[in-house]
Amino acid sequence: MAGAPTISLPELRSLLASSQARPVDVRSREEAAVGTILGALNILVSELESALQMEPAAMQALYSAEKRKLEEENLIFFCQMGRWGLQATQLAQGLGYTGARNFAGA
Repeated sequence: MAGAPTISLPELRSLLASSQARPVDVRSREEAAVGTILGALNILVSELESALQMEPAAMQALYSAEKRKLEEENLIFFCQMGRWGLQATQLAQGLGYTGARNFAGA
């Protein structure tokens, strides 16, 4: 999909194997429960903007996860078809997350 940096499946596999990817599943909790990337943080695309702007303590309390840093590399957003992942990547980049990328092949 055009409009945001993407990541290929081989590159994603390599980053996951070396624990360098920070995957974020932007589907519903029910969809993610059926299957997701191991270790992925699940934040609904409609909640993403507020989640990325919340304080670290609030992120930990709500999502049981450490808040991602603006300069963090390999922040990978994905969904089932790619549209929400693209939207999430563009949103994150707009908020200053320079390492945000979309995995459209989910």
